[in-house]
Amino acid sequence: MSLSVPHTQPVLRVSTVHGLPDVLRDLGQNPAQVIEDLGFEPTLFDNSDNRITLAERGRLLERCAEVSGCPHLGLLVGLKDGLDQLGIVGLLARNAPDVGTALHRLIRFFHLQAQGVEIGVAVDGGRALFSYAISEEGVPGVDQTGDGAVAAQFNIMHELCGPDFKALAAWFVRPQPKVLKPYTEFFQVKLQFDAPIYGLEFSSSWLTRRLPSMDAALGDLINEKIRALEFQETKNLTDNVRTLMQTSLAFNHVNAQHIASMLGMHVRTYHRRLRAKETSHRELLDQTRMALTFRLLQYSSKDIAEISDLLGYAEPRSFIRAFKRWTDTTPARWRRNQTV
Repeated sequence: MSLSVPHTQPVLRVSTVHGLPDVLRDLGQNPAQVIEDLGFEPTLFDNSDNRITLAERGRLLERCAEVSGCPHLGLLVGLKDGLDQLGIVGLLARNAPDVGTALHRLIRFFHLQAQGVEIGVAVDGGRALFSYAISEEGVPGVDQTGDGAVAAQFNIMHELCGPDFKALAAWFVRPQPKVLKPYTEFFQVKLQFDAPIYGLEFSSSWLTRRLPSMDAALGDLINEKIRALEFQETKNLTDNVRTLMQTSLAFNHVNAQHIASMLGMHVRTYHRRLRAKETSHRELLDQTRMALTFRLLQYSSKDIAEISDLLGYAEPRSFIRAFKRWTDTTPARWRRNQTV
């Protein structure tokens, strides 16, 4: 029987950290004892459908890293993740006609796997970014979770594209860790720390890679499941726009024309539909920049000028004025208050 938690907080399947017991065991720890000592049910990992809150997952990874003395524990957990840990969502992706469609399915239905988390894909010319972000504020263990997410993305792309898949860079919001060897040995690509978002950058040509044809009967079952999930789908236009903006900001490419094209609609239709939602492209971009600003100030070591540039402001003064409008304080003062 699955464990349950109150649904007032973002929850996720424990399969998102399914490799944690094995990692603890490899580090010389007793997984059941460690998990129980940290205040979690010892049966937490008995069923992959058991649920924990987003904050509990972060705290679990953070504390296990401390107990084991392994600062890159989240990365090791992520190395064991892939499509199989995403349940029906992973199956939908695996049985897509091509890699781009597979990632689209992951993005569209990821909320069935984890709440309070956003994934996306942005394309800028010959580059693509498969991104990951925690949308909730104040969640512990973001560094550990982010490291694991990028490792899992790397595994997913290898599963979809085959062993010849090559990434261009791995992005991390966190500052560069003191020990780089575990990261360089696994990714074997450029590592970009203090990035605007967690994610994996690769050539956009991989998105057109065809996947093996599925069995016809299985295809019918998958399509039926897709229709059922689409019927249940509640994510609205503004949520989709914010997710696209968050990823596209990494390439500083968030004009209305670009976002509209990614949604498959004409820019005039895009503006009209946003007006019907009583919002606008400018307002949603402002909200997205605000959320990313808080994340970068809290979890990265970039200075104010660098954050301003990453978010596409013409100059730091414009960024500081926007921040004062959001919070009635300055970015520097807000950051200092987070460490008090």
